[in-house]
Amino acid sequence: MNKWYTKHLGFKQAGDEAILFEWRNTDAPEEKGYAVWAPFKETTKYFDPSQKEYMINLRVENLEALMEELKKECVQIVGEMEKYEYGKFGWIMDPEGNKIELWEPIDKEFTKMYEGKTIH
Repeated sequence: MNKWYTKHLGFKQAGDEAILFEWRNTDAPEEKGYAVWAPFKETTKYFDPSQKEYMINLRVENLEALMEELKKECVQIVGEMEKYEYGKFGWIMDPEGNKIELWEPIDKEFTKMYEGKTIH
């Protein structure tokens, strides 16, 4: 799918899977942020346990505190939080069965990894 979008709509692929859209923080224009568009193969299990064909990804601040609060509010947590050099990830399910990925990015590290490979 990425090849089709790259060829026909001019998307620029960053790595093997994702297409990144770069934006600037209006309060601090020197800071870059990213929106990620990533189609998955029909056979992916990444959206499990959701039965939907997509997943919502939201940027958040202080993921650890947010996950603790969501647990207290009896929100369904999926798996364990994962930490990478470019940020932290956690997953929850909404009441309609949509899997939501929560991402606390470290934009400076993400920028180092994908500089020149984004759409802006």
